[in-house]
Amino acid sequence: MVESDVPRGAQAPLRRGRPIAVYLIALVLVILIPALIAALVLLNSTSAAQQKVLAALTNTTVQAMGHSVDREIAGMATTLRVLSTSQSLLDGDLASFHDRALSALAGTGSYLIAVDETYTQLLNTRVAFGTPLDVSSDAETAARALERGVATISPLFFGQVAQAYVFNVWLPVSDAGRVKLVTMTQNARNLVPSLQSRQLPEGWHAALVDSHNAIIAATSDAALDIGDILPIRQASTDVPGDVWVEEELNREPVVTAEWRSGYTGWRIIAWASAAQVQKPLQESVVKLGVWGLVIALLASAVAAMIARRIGGSVKGLQMDAIRLGRGEAVYPRSYPIAEIAEVSRALAEASEQRQIADRDIRFLMRELAHRSKNQMAVIAAMAKQTARGATDISSYVSALERRIMGLARSTDLLLAHGRAGVMLGELVNQQLAPFRPPEADRVTISGPDLRVNPQGAQILGMALHELATNATRYGAFAEAEGRLELRWQAGPEALSMRWREHLGRPLVVGERSGFGTIVLRTMVGGALGAQVDRVTHEDGVEWLFEVPLSALDPDFAAARPDEPASSQ
Repeated sequence: MVESDVPRGAQAPLRRGRPIAVYLIALVLVILIPALIAALVLLNSTSAAQQKVLAALTNTTVQAMGHSVDREIAGMATTLRVLSTSQSLLDGDLASFHDRALSALAGTGSYLIAVDETYTQLLNTRVAFGTPLDVSSDAETAARALERGVATISPLFFGQVAQAYVFNVWLPVSDAGRVKLVTMTQNARNLVPSLQSRQLPEGWHAALVDSHNAIIAATSDAALDIGDILPIRQASTDVPGDVWVEEELNREPVVTAEWRSGYTGWRIIAWASAAQVQKPLQESVVKLGVWGLVIALLASAVAAMIARRIGGSVKGLQMDAIRLGRGEAVYPRSYPIAEIAEVSRALAEASEQRQIADRDIRFLMRELAHRSKNQMAVIAAMAKQTARGATDISSYVSALERRIMGLARSTDLLLAHGRAGVMLGELVNQQLAPFRPPEADRVTISGPDLRVNPQGAQILGMALHELATNATRYGAFAEAEGRLELRWQAGPEALSMRWREHLGRPLVVGERSGFGTIVLRTMVGGALGAQVDRVTHEDGVEWLFEVPLSALDPDFAAARPDEPASSQ
């Protein structure tokens, strides 16, 4: 075993540190070197990452277009259901039904058609009622709707009456005489506004197609006609809609995405030139390289400047720490670095807390000296009070032991809770427990619980102790007929506490100016800014306290680990 060169019991010499500038320069190198390596990786991964972002944006926009179209079709179906319940239709009065439908659909761009079981048109609001009409141009969809018994949307077709590309929403009806189905029809070009309700990314086009890939509507920059067959996404029914597919359109590579409607069976297909998709990605890579170079040049200059400023700030903290060690007052300073400024404030708070702690220790030592003087008198009074209710030596010893232990626990209450503060109800019970008579009905305590900070708990605890000590010596606890009422309530700004003793004899008024009176009048009134009043009655004394809630600082008390958090 190798012996150490440092003598046993001696402290090893501290290793001298390096200037902060050395660590900042090292930090710059540690950041820049991996950044150069990461840049090479980003050149390969940025393209895929940005394409995913663009794909998500495009897919979301296409989906929003599809929902807009679906809402339009769903609105037509709802209107159709309402019109199908018209009494004129059920009564077979087609002329009145024609007029009602014409009035209801005015300005909507939709028209109503009614057909019989051979799909021959009985009325069409595109023309005047009574105009001779042929079999519907969409008899196939009408038959499917009649078979399914629910509203059915047709693919795109050329309407003979409209002389334009249209689509239908068919609905079977019953109890309507000759009318077996009614349909809401609309020109395909009316769906262009719904398709253009969302703005696609730059360079992207979209088209609404039916189950045969026939174009129902398209964005204005797509340069496609209604009724044309879209040559892309024809054989990709097994591809998920949010997956991009690379195809060719007019001999140009394109990427495509689509959204499929479960309501109409239609699709919205979006596409863009592959070169257009790659263009913003290439620009991003170039910008990444330029900014990387700029950051690399600025980092070294900034590191040197920061090193100088941190060095000066650390020296200031060093001087504050030396003053704190000497017990001198330390005040917060303004530093350019937020973290160092926080440390400066922490040192100032530590200095203030140390001085407060020193004052508290001196005060507690004085209180301890005061309590040690009257401890024997208190124990003797407790022994006499306990003897009144005891029936044998064993019960007397047991009761006296419990009271003495309660007195010790009340002395240690603040030490047990530390700076977390205590609950007022717990403080009252702990302070009064050693002095309470065995008869429970002689003491009445009531009031909402309130949490107080350590300083407030110290002062209120000493006040309660002095009041209980006086009551044990010559007050409510000194005779068998004495009673105590202790009540408090928290107002918007102050805590009101009332200590009322009831004696079984007339009160003998005396003047006392011992340390107990100093605690009640000077400490509670001065340290807590409270109003303290003493009122004498024929049968006992009454103390009234009005303590500002701001002096108790419940919001600044730390949470105890054994106390559940309060819900806001």
